[in-house]
Amino acid sequence: MNMLELIGRDRPLFETDIAREEDTLTSRVRDSRFLVIGGAGSIGQAVTREIFKRHPKVLHVVDISENNMVELVRDIRSTLGYIEGDFRTFALDCGSREFGALMNAGQGYDYVLNLSALKHVRSEKDPFTLMRLVEVNVLNTIATIAQAKANGARKYFCVSTDKAANPVNMMGASKRIMEMFLMRASLDLPISTARFANVAFSDGSLLHGFNQRFAKRQPISAPNDVRRYFVTPQESGELCLSSCLLGENRDIFFPKLSEALHLTRFSDIAVRYLESLGYTPHECDSEDEARDRSAELIAAKRWPVYFFASDTTGEKDFEEFFTDAEALDMDRFETIGVIKNEPKFDDAILQHFLTRIVEIRAQPTWEKAPIVDLFNEMIPAFQHKETGRYLDSRM
Repeated sequence: MNMLELIGRDRPLFETDIAREEDTLTSRVRDSRFLVIGGAGSIGQAVTREIFKRHPKVLHVVDISENNMVELVRDIRSTLGYIEGDFRTFALDCGSREFGALMNAGQGYDYVLNLSALKHVRSEKDPFTLMRLVEVNVLNTIATIAQAKANGARKYFCVSTDKAANPVNMMGASKRIMEMFLMRASLDLPISTARFANVAFSDGSLLHGFNQRFAKRQPISAPNDVRRYFVTPQESGELCLSSCLLGENRDIFFPKLSEALHLTRFSDIAVRYLESLGYTPHECDSEDEARDRSAELIAAKRWPVYFFASDTTGEKDFEEFFTDAEALDMDRFETIGVIKNEPKFDDAILQHFLTRIVEIRAQPTWEKAPIVDLFNEMIPAFQHKETGRYLDSRM
């Protein structure tokens, strides 16, 4: 399967800018020490590969998933091989004492890249997972910035999301709140970030689910009314590393919209996916039909699919990388746009957020409403789309 063809493209997004900036990227990597947090996720692995292949002095990778970390190392050894620099992985939670001890060991890092995130809209369905989303996306970011600064880092990068622009779900809103805290932290340490589209076939994504369903000979389901932008894992790594090494303080990098990047329906990708594997999609009228006829249809080289109109909480009607209120630099790169930020923030509201989160977390148990109310205070224009239905109720 050709991933670009599956997502409806015929060429990589950033190849002209990466080629133009390659000497700068390579020289900065070769001279520097890197720490990648959340390096075993799909974007983290892509960023790790982009750094590794340019031969850094030090590349340390932290992730809570021991198994994914093992696969990261096996994948790198099987494709890129070895480098003279110090490449090591650590199966740690970045909020742990063990991580703090790692940060205090050795010579520190020139660049700290934080790719850890709870990225699923389904994470907002209950107050407990939602609080974990706040911890990972906001509180851990604040903490690791402080640790990076204390240990002499030259730059901090963390990944944001296109869903932070005019957010309609709690995941996107959490990243928008994170960006607010980045503005405050940027007064003491240079910081840049990136917003980009769905990463095709990333762990846990609907497209990754296509692979899982195919391997298990199960029906494939997808919305037929949701159009999204997609980048490949490699493109996500290139954009993040470019922002880290080329971005100025408070810059947010994003893919420019062009003929090469256009909206694609999940159901259309499902059709192309199955056809590339030699199957004819057979559209069923219900989940029950798709499940019940799986064995019969697959044996006849027809794969059961169920396409539906989306009605789940937090689904944005359209995707955007920036808002009308943000200042843009569209001239520096051919394929990458840059949001230019001044260090504007309301210290009182940021402190209120932290105080209120501590108060909520101190309760014996939690409810969702106070957390949603706090998000609405932080983002007055927050248009949270609550339908009462979540992706866990879909096949």
